[in-house]
Amino acid sequence: MNVLRVSKWTIAAFVLPCLIVYVGLVFIPVLVSMYSGLLDWNGIGTSKFVGLDNFKTLLFDDPVFWPSVRRTLMFAVFSMAEIPVALFVAILLNRFVKKPNFFVSAYFMPVILSVVIIGQLWKTIYNPAAMGGMLNQVLEQIGLSSWTHSWLTEPNIAMYSLYFVALWQYLGYHTLIQFTGIQNISADIYEAAKIDGAEGLKADWYITFPMNIPIFKISIVLAFIGSLQAFDMVMVMTAGGPAHATDVISTHMYNMSFLSMKYGYGSSIATFLVALCLLATVVINFIFNRLERKYT
Repeated sequence: MNVLRVSKWTIAAFVLPCLIVYVGLVFIPVLVSMYSGLLDWNGIGTSKFVGLDNFKTLLFDDPVFWPSVRRTLMFAVFSMAEIPVALFVAILLNRFVKKPNFFVSAYFMPVILSVVIIGQLWKTIYNPAAMGGMLNQVLEQIGLSSWTHSWLTEPNIAMYSLYFVALWQYLGYHTLIQFTGIQNISADIYEAAKIDGAEGLKADWYITFPMNIPIFKISIVLAFIGSLQAFDMVMVMTAGGPAHATDVISTHMYNMSFLSMKYGYGSSIATFLVALCLLATVVINFIFNRLERKYT
């Protein structure tokens, strides 16, 4: 009993510092932000309690908010759509490449680059041909001049241009996660399946995918939550323009809080974003728990 009691105190001693940091840096700021969302406040002067007025304005009277929510959710959908591609790449590397670590590392390189560097790189690629934009120059050279665009300044395509950059940057990240999951599947299982006549795509469908569902869930959660919080790439490449065409929830929150000096209103947007992240996590966990029960 004494050993058990000492063990519990030891665990508490290790957990407590992390818990204090988490409460101080995450939990308390979230509560403060939620309270600030109930205030009419510019972040500096005196504040006035307005109850749910900020949330009413946000949900019913803000012409920028719901389009930014739609673009944020689309960002999340595009980010999740690359995960099956990452799984496919990971399967190819695991099956056909003798020393895949080099390629996994190469695919991962964009992830560790600064978003500022990536943003400037792709702004240069997306530039008009007259300004040295590589994409438009290539399209002109192969006779597709009608396909050239001002990729970041045309409202109807600017957001899709950002989606593609995000896919390019994080494909290697999800490939690494999926590859690690595949590597942890015992080779004996594949050998046993091969004896029973299941190999290739059949083995992937009945072995690789079901046994990789927990890893798949991790990728989905990271991609979805990361997309909901998308901010830096949008600010570097378009700053939400042109004409709010690339505004997402986080950039709208920034604009309201620090440019329009409506800190209370910006806090209400932050509260909505936190609620959306929590809801997304619950839904994703529910779906994948059912998948795990079905396939495992």
